[in-house]
Amino acid sequence: MSIANTNQQDNSGYIKKIWIAAGIVSLFVVSIFLINTLFNVFLLILAGVLLAIYFHGCAGILKKYLHCPSRLSVVISLIINILLAIAFFWFVGSRLSSQVSQLSDSLPTIIKDAKVEMSQSAVGNKVLTYFNSSGGSVKTIAVARRFFSSGFGIIIDVYIILFFGLFFTAGPSLYKKAIISILPVKAKDKGLAIINEMRNALKKWLEAQIIAFFFIAIFTGVGLEIIGLPLVFTLALIAGFSAFIPNFGPLIAFIPAALIGLAQSPKTVILVACVFIAVHIFENAVLLPFLQKKMVKVLPAITIFAQLALGLLGGFWGVLLALPVVVVLKTIINKLYIQQQS
Repeated sequence: MSIANTNQQDNSGYIKKIWIAAGIVSLFVVSIFLINTLFNVFLLILAGVLLAIYFHGCAGILKKYLHCPSRLSVVISLIINILLAIAFFWFVGSRLSSQVSQLSDSLPTIIKDAKVEMSQSAVGNKVLTYFNSSGGSVKTIAVARRFFSSGFGIIIDVYIILFFGLFFTAGPSLYKKAIISILPVKAKDKGLAIINEMRNALKKWLEAQIIAFFFIAIFTGVGLEIIGLPLVFTLALIAGFSAFIPNFGPLIAFIPAALIGLAQSPKTVILVACVFIAVHIFENAVLLPFLQKKMVKVLPAITIFAQLALGLLGGFWGVLLALPVVVVLKTIINKLYIQQQS
């Protein structure tokens, strides 16, 4: 009798372990599915947080120099930035739109002419033959489409980011309290410290990127204007925005400028390359040491891995926001693990 009971208990224990294992596997699969499905939403929320940090940073400057109350400075910051955006699109929008449309219309012809130029040389002909035979063009187009894809379409994504940014700007303490409220009692103080530290780290990163944006855009625009390249304004803005994408950003900005230069002459391509190399040297020799205090130190290999991984998951927004995601994860790991060891 006891042996039967023992066998029955062993069977029930074994079945229980199977159900536990099946539940863990199911939970893992569901979690992976939710992360893959909602990842773009998380990225848009992070972009909204960065926008709110920007608005509050502008409000902090107004509060410091105009001695305004906190809420009034936030309202003034929103109004000033909205007016600046309207003024930008009013005075520059038509020019930018025409240049972007001209660039998009001329690039296919420029690429076709570049292929013709390459086919006239032995080395270029071999490169084109290998590229076409290996299906490289199809793969490149697929990768490019994946990179420039977004969760809901770029226009809708921008609207979502604006809404998130305005909500987080209007009541950041409400969302902070909501996050703290779901934590255990013992973890509330540490959770608040982590949130504040993440905010400070993202603020420093954003300040550094905005400064780099203006310097790179101005110097690139001046250099391209000197060599007489068309569509300078659009190319300078692309170069400025490349500051938000380390490692791959300068290459992305160089490609359209080089193709436009190639449409004029091979000498122009060399001059364009010299401009971008000079700006890159200025960025590394002068700008980065100046911004070192505002930058969060991240190993280059980790940054590249994050860009590749998040680019596969989130497309354009994944590559653009890879470094902020790394900054957030690094802050959490430092606070919960590394500082505990020390």
